[in-house]
Amino acid sequence: MTAANRLDATARERTLDRLERERFDCVVIGGGITGAGIAREAALRGLTVALLEASDYAAGTSSRSSKLIHGGLRYLAMGDVALVRSTALERKRIHALAPHLAEPRWLVVPARGRAALFKLRAGITAYEKLGAVEDRDRHRNWGRAELEANEPVLDARRFGFACVYREYVTDDSRLVLANLRAAAGAGAALASRMAVDSIVREGERAGGVEAVCRESGRRLRVRARSVINAAGPWVDAVRRLEDGGAKPLLHLSKGVHVVFRGSRLPARNMLILTASDRRTIFVIPRLGVVYVGTTDTTYPHGSDLWPTIDAEDVAYLLDTVNQSLALDPLAPDDVTAAWAGLRPLIAQPGKAPHEISRRDEVLVGPSGVVTIAGGKLTGFRPMAQETLERAAEIHGLRLAAAAPPLPLPGGDFDGDLDALASRLTRERALPPATARRLALCYGTEAFALAERGAEPLVPGSPILAAEVDWAVRVEGALSLEDVHYRRTRAALYHPEAREAGLAPTAQRLAGLLGWSPEREASELAGVRARMAADLAFRSAEAAA
Repeated sequence: MTAANRLDATARERTLDRLERERFDCVVIGGGITGAGIAREAALRGLTVALLEASDYAAGTSSRSSKLIHGGLRYLAMGDVALVRSTALERKRIHALAPHLAEPRWLVVPARGRAALFKLRAGITAYEKLGAVEDRDRHRNWGRAELEANEPVLDARRFGFACVYREYVTDDSRLVLANLRAAAGAGAALASRMAVDSIVREGERAGGVEAVCRESGRRLRVRARSVINAAGPWVDAVRRLEDGGAKPLLHLSKGVHVVFRGSRLPARNMLILTASDRRTIFVIPRLGVVYVGTTDTTYPHGSDLWPTIDAEDVAYLLDTVNQSLALDPLAPDDVTAAWAGLRPLIAQPGKAPHEISRRDEVLVGPSGVVTIAGGKLTGFRPMAQETLERAAEIHGLRLAAAAPPLPLPGGDFDGDLDALASRLTRERALPPATARRLALCYGTEAFALAERGAEPLVPGSPILAAEVDWAVRVEGALSLEDVHYRRTRAALYHPEAREAGLAPTAQRLAGLLGWSPEREASELAGVRARMAADLAFRSAEAAA
């Protein structure tokens, strides 16, 4: 780690001064995976770059996905071969950049009979060819005996076979942070909590943006030769800043996930289950818990940062799991955490959300603002390249030749996570569960983090107290929510620290960020209210 690739929240005023002082080649609006990918690509190709995020980095869709780097096998059945080929190949590229954030895992697709198995094998074989999958990672076929031995949680009365193939698990918000830090290391100026509310014009062309700091109220004008709109579900809102009459481009679809303790849902592998409406549902073990998702329903309420999680959403997921797995039926009270995110799909009138392609589209507005909309998490790099090349063409930006890609922070190892975790246990005297988690979250940077202290945040938790300091000084965290939801992920993956870790985290943040006692109490109350809202469906279900 170098000082250059830190997102140091304690140096925020210096960053804002720089944003106001310099004139950049491009300013990117949006700090999700798309904006982060664009900022990194632009900085690595020699441009001066600014990026502004209205909330926290990855606060929207980019921390609420199914957390998979995958090609989207189901899109092959929809005939979108180009999308599948692109994203299937991207899995290997992302793994090479950050093997800790693209962990290869086996995904089990159960089948009732031989005919269904043969159909699965044909589709997966085609998928593997498109993705240039190596021999050691090619699919396996399981009969009943292998299925019962390797994944006993599947109901053997329903499924006699399975096809098992490779996909990759990520931590979506940490992938965003890694890309942003790489951008910063290449010279980009990045700031969260900066709400863009107008486009600056130089004659008829966009020449930057104006934004207000949500921490201090300070107003900034950021000048740039080009403006790129990568605001995800808020793309249409930004387009209207340039053109008040811009027609809506997006169809917002809500995806809900629910989390269970691993002891309650003891899946050994990732699973694909088929819901009553023929959609596929993922079951994904992660760090001692198992999450299930996702729904795919039209969200008519606009681009909310926190979409509602309704009892009907949860019932849909539980029904699928309970019909497919051999365990005592799961109930809403078994859910330890939940999240909902909005997919910013390119609207296709007449199609249901699950039928809409996950393609992306680049548009240029009347004053030259370049907008990127749609797409998938896995395809963020090609989307960034496409968007940047269009901006360069429109605005006469000179891009340096693409250099061989450098690993993202923490990604400079051979991909053997078990060996990395074993080294952490041996060299830093960490418990194996803690070492494994740190390896997955931080890669090789886990060693530098553990040097700051190996004390757990709370007894029995694999989260270290030093991670709070790291979140602020290296990853730009400004609030308790930033740390609890998007840096340590305690709110999602760690039931033992979900409530118990709040006060210690807030206390440590207060010292780092200079909070008053009133601010510390407000932060605690806000996150507790947020966690209660995440699980409000449980009381709604009981009342019904």
